[in-house]
Amino acid sequence: MPTLSFLLYVFVTTFTPGPNNIMAMLSANRYGFKKTIKFCLGVGTGFFVIMILCSYFNLLLKNTIPKIEFGMTIFGSIYMLYLAIKIIFSKKDNKENDHKNHHGFYTGMLLQFINPKVILYGITAISTFVIPFYTTNISLILYSLFLAFVGLAGTVCWSLFGSLFQKFLTRYKSHFNVVMALLLLYSAVSIFLEK
Repeated sequence: MPTLSFLLYVFVTTFTPGPNNIMAMLSANRYGFKKTIKFCLGVGTGFFVIMILCSYFNLLLKNTIPKIEFGMTIFGSIYMLYLAIKIIFSKKDNKENDHKNHHGFYTGMLLQFINPKVILYGITAISTFVIPFYTTNISLILYSLFLAFVGLAGTVCWSLFGSLFQKFLTRYKSHFNVVMALLLLYSAVSIFLEK
């Protein structure tokens, strides 16, 4: 296995802006780091499930992905556009609704199943770097755990950023929301540009 290429791909892909990282940063900025941990753990759990599925069903996915990839891309991009619009038009914080609306474990976990970046990342990482060299159950589980851990680490880092700069980001909330919405739009558009 080309280990350096694998690690570079994993870390660059995981730590660049995407729906997980942007939502974690927004959540930590709005609700604090402590309340965002559940969302991050959900992301990590969903990430692990996706990596396991990519590992065990890689050959099946490789044969069927041309049929489902376009639909998943459209669905995921529309969801990211929806998130971007919701961020741009968000109003001042309503503390009464904060507890109801804050992103929890299940939101983070379920986001992975419609996040084309994670699905395509899993398919690419597993099919390119893992399956050609390792196919035992233990190796597939360990690589899936590693990929999920790095995904969780990326999300937690973005949450910390949102939490640490909470006062600054609250002061410039509308500007910050526009930048985050543009990053989500970029994520949605880049999926099509990578094809």
